[in-house]
Amino acid sequence: MTSGPAGDPPPLTPDDVEAEFRVVVRDGNRRGVRMERFFWSLLKRLAESRRTTVGQLVEDISNAVPDAGNLTSAIRVACSRALADENAKYTEVASLKTVSTLLTACPSPAFALSSSKKILAFNPSFQSLVRRQLPMAQAEDDRQGLRLALDLNVSEIFARLESDRERPVVTGFVIGMADRRYRAQLSIVRAPLVDSDVLLAFVFG
Repeated sequence: MTSGPAGDPPPLTPDDVEAEFRVVVRDGNRRGVRMERFFWSLLKRLAESRRTTVGQLVEDISNAVPDAGNLTSAIRVACSRALADENAKYTEVASLKTVSTLLTACPSPAFALSSSKKILAFNPSFQSLVRRQLPMAQAEDDRQGLRLALDLNVSEIFARLESDRERPVVTGFVIGMADRRYRAQLSIVRAPLVDSDVLLAFVFG
């Protein structure tokens, strides 16, 4: 996911900020709450994720902060905190560390590729492939001269994955060093990262 320019406000619609009055009922208790529609949507999603009702959730929030005075503010804070916790979990999962773990778990040669065509991470199988096919790339310093070429350019791969997210892109590739070359095929998907455009490439053929 690519973020917008720094300083851009988050996307909002007039419907998001329009206040709406609703009566919430739980065990015969009626509570009138006036709140922006965006928070009503969040509250509903939060209730569904906890397999409860909006009324029960409002009651739980009210009981958790009985001295808060302003129930609407307490609901907003509860929704915002739940959203922040959810985002924190997604950010932790969608990290380069997770990508490296996925690559390590893959038995076939695989690597992570940035939008600038830089190899960010690779698994032991890919390292073995390079050493076997390009024996001069044994040392870490020697691998700096490793070259990678794709039959499709990276921007085209991202465009194809964006148009059809359920199907990997297949392309040929060549890795080389000095006068040695190795050619095979790649099956490519988008890496599950939040703020970076990264590809996961799996070697076959």
